[in-house]
Amino acid sequence: MTALRVNFHELAGMDAAARAGLMRRAEADLGAVLEGARGIIEAVRREGDAALRRFARDYDGVTGELGGLVATEAEFDAAYRAVSAEVVAAIRYAVGNIRRFHERQRPEPMWLEEVRPGAFAGDRWAPVPSVALYVPRGKGAFPSVTMMTSVPAVVAGVPEIAILTPPTPDGGVDAATLVAAREAGVARVCKVGGAQAVAAAAYGTESIRRAVKILGPGSPWVVAAKRLLAGVLDTGTPAGPSEAIVFADETADGRLAAADLLIEAEHGPDSSAYLVTHSRAVAEAARAALPGLWEGLPAQRAGFTAAVLGGPRGGIVLTPSLEASYDFVNDYAPEHLEVLSTDPFRHLGRLVHAAEVLLGPHTPITLGNFVLGPNCVLPTGGWARSFGPLSVTDFMKRSSVGFVTAPAYDELARHARVLADYEGFAAHAAAVSLPRG
Repeated sequence: MTALRVNFHELAGMDAAARAGLMRRAEADLGAVLEGARGIIEAVRREGDAALRRFARDYDGVTGELGGLVATEAEFDAAYRAVSAEVVAAIRYAVGNIRRFHERQRPEPMWLEEVRPGAFAGDRWAPVPSVALYVPRGKGAFPSVTMMTSVPAVVAGVPEIAILTPPTPDGGVDAATLVAAREAGVARVCKVGGAQAVAAAAYGTESIRRAVKILGPGSPWVVAAKRLLAGVLDTGTPAGPSEAIVFADETADGRLAAADLLIEAEHGPDSSAYLVTHSRAVAEAARAALPGLWEGLPAQRAGFTAAVLGGPRGGIVLTPSLEASYDFVNDYAPEHLEVLSTDPFRHLGRLVHAAEVLLGPHTPITLGNFVLGPNCVLPTGGWARSFGPLSVTDFMKRSSVGFVTAPAYDELARHARVLADYEGFAAHAAAVSLPRG
């Protein structure tokens, strides 16, 4: 391996343009991808399964016989034989924690509050009728994403759930992904990825059922397709390439900071990863530790982390003060935020824009990604300012419910009629001027 080069950004010496450059993510540069995705979407809309099979060969590298586009029961059964008992046990452990967390999120089916004597208003919750769950595979296998998307969908009670994931080169599905799907309670897994998967969910094909919503993270191609199809189906949380900030105060262990900085950076060269600290000692300790940690990685993951930490979306950010560190994190609004400190809760109130906040040296991003329970499908690209993690309510829809009794009617009608007259809605006013028995 060549030597690891790590960007070292001293924030105090950077102008506004340079600082803004640190905020830029991969999904901000979708110009060429959008045009390519447009063609893929149109082909799927016109040709259905034939386009999906062609793109599986052209883009997913399928060289074997693809067969059916939907995994069979026999493929599920074979997956359990192909995956070690240790991995199956870990999947079951994670599914249990994820289910427990998301069951706590599930809202009551309906509530009514008496807003005035005899007048009631509330909400009713119900699952969406169908959802497609996107599970990427381009830079590895992700049974964790299968669990994180499937479990809340099952907890919400969605009647029609389909996982969409790119096929393996032999035309199959990653075995652990199939195990995770079955353990989560999802029986339908489709062999389709990329922009073509989003198009299939939007329009339906001979094998892929049309869905009202698609959720799950993906490559810039998936992000681009979601943007183009946002008027056709609900594309949910904006979840693009991985990004993380490791925030460290002066009490942090620099070696731990370095190790945790590599976590999200190893997802791919389009990831973003920064260590943000006002402590020069911590920053220098992390920089010194990184080469040794990096050399222990497999070649592919080492290449990804080197591209991130030495590229335009990664490295160490030394800030002039703790306040400046808070400001940088909040401006960035990261997908994952890890807070390394002996007293992490003292920082929590100042770190207001992050999709996930993992507190203390014993809560690395790895635990959040796999087994802790909170969802690791998170908004990227700064959308943590207005979106939160994937949750049970993302798989549900809410209806308002009202009920007014006869004794309560006259008072509400009188005030409603005044407002209707003021806004010039004669039919509104007339409707509450009639006797109602």
